[in-house]
Amino acid sequence: MSVFRRGSTGNEVKALQKRLLEVGFNPGEQDGEYGGGTEAAVRAFQLSKGLLADGIAGRRTLAALNVPEIPIEPGHPLSIAEVTVERVSHMFPDAPIGNIKKHLPPVLDELTASDLADKPMVLMALATIRAETAGFEPINEFRSKFNTSPSGHPFDLYDNREDLGNTGNPDGERFKGRGFIQLTGRHNYKVIGEKIGLGNKLIETPDLANDSEIAARILAAFLKDKELRIKKELFWKVICVQPGSL
Repeated sequence: MSVFRRGSTGNEVKALQKRLLEVGFNPGEQDGEYGGGTEAAVRAFQLSKGLLADGIAGRRTLAALNVPEIPIEPGHPLSIAEVTVERVSHMFPDAPIGNIKKHLPPVLDELTASDLADKPMVLMALATIRAETAGFEPINEFRSKFNTSPSGHPFDLYDNREDLGNTGNPDGERFKGRGFIQLTGRHNYKVIGEKIGLGNKLIETPDLANDSEIAARILAAFLKDKELRIKKELFWKVICVQPGSL
């Protein structure tokens, strides 16, 4: 499906303008030119549907408008095929190449399956992994002064964390951080386990969170929950550094 924005022209834009008018968002003259009126109408429609209000008629906006699918324009969005092991290795200079070869495919598969294969979300996924595990692999949380008291057992400071849903020893160590996002706490293991279709399996076997495919599913589910907020923040950052772009 194409992406239309200010400056786009053609019969497809005219069809978009017609459809906007049909659903109650007047774009002005239906001339096939994506100008300020069309952009404003698209933004108003997006707000009404809880979509990112960027004034760009992309796949989700067109789908919500029930506009027929047409081929994607070159360059939009980032193709998953462009996210290669070689390119990712430059972003993770300390990661063994074998880790990237092993774990990148399931990450990209899950992003695609979760409809997160556009450039902002792919980059956010890689940045999240980079922040949590520079080696590009699902890992256990390390012991530190923040999770373990000077004379206590491992992760004892997590044992009674009600905000994590923990209920005492051994919950701290049992539900310590794992995976690409460092999933932590009994409550989070339960909620995300159910969300990705594992039922109580993550509660029963927490180490599953370090399985490559499951860790990728957890990452995708985590980002899916925050997708709109992430894109809104990115959108407003672009606006702030490009005054007058609206």
